Amino acid sequence: MTPRPLKIGLGACFFHADPARPIFKGKTLQYMEQSMAHWVMASGAVPLMLPRPSGLVDVRMLVEEIDGLLLQGGSDVSPKTYGMQAHKPEWAGDRERDLYEIELLNECLRVGKPVLGICRGLQLINVAFGGTLYQDLETQCPESQVHRDWNVYEDLHHEVVFEPGSRLHEFYPGKSGGRVNSIHHQAVMDLAEGLVIEARSVDDGIVEALHRPGPSYLYALQWHPEFISAEAAELLSPNPIMRSFLSAAEEARA
Repeated sequence: MTPRPLKIGLGACFFHADPARPIFKGKTLQYMEQSMAHWVMASGAVPLMLPRPSGLVDVRMLVEEIDGLLLQGGSDVSPKTYGMQAHKPEWAGDRERDLYEIELLNECLRVGKPVLGICRGLQLINVAFGGTLYQDLETQCPESQVHRDWNVYEDLHHEVVFEPGSRLHEFYPGKSGGRVNSIHHQAVMDLAEGLVIEARSVDDGIVEALHRPGPSYLYALQWHPEFISAEAAELLSPNPIMRSFLSAAEEARA
């Protein structure tokens, strides 16, 4: 009998109620980004968006239905979630989404299901375990290189270097680093206790990957592998990351 495909839960992105929006006026929208769904499906797994729990459905019920959790990019993490105030109104972030995703994260770790965080997902994981963020790199870390250029978006690239002992050495044999895309203006400031840095940006040392040692798989990247073609030889392939995550999901399901 053919085993069922792995089911990967994607934490939802939010468009909160907006009375000026031309569609779904005044309604909250929850969604997954298409490239992320395609990245999951490219390996034969099924992506399932996990809506914020309501009514008779709680977080435990959602997590029971999946084999692993993927935390997408998107809106800023709210400074309130790590005990600070926003320096500017536009950096207030999405605290509702933060709390919802932290619930999902904690439940997956409780039951031993793997978690992969991408961009905002990495930042959320750091905050969930007690870390803090730069609210805006250009303002708070002016010596850093440009990590987000809205005009070119995922076509902004830079080099990362793998830390000694990083699992990225296993994912990319023979490499000590590589070139990735960069679409973020927030980043890890204080690293949470228990997390280990896996890679940094070459020119400014900004955290680009991390993991949490322990029995449950928890890995996170600051770049967006879902926006990188597997044929893009000049960039780190997205495939090894997904293979590692799905292998952990298969082991957890066994």
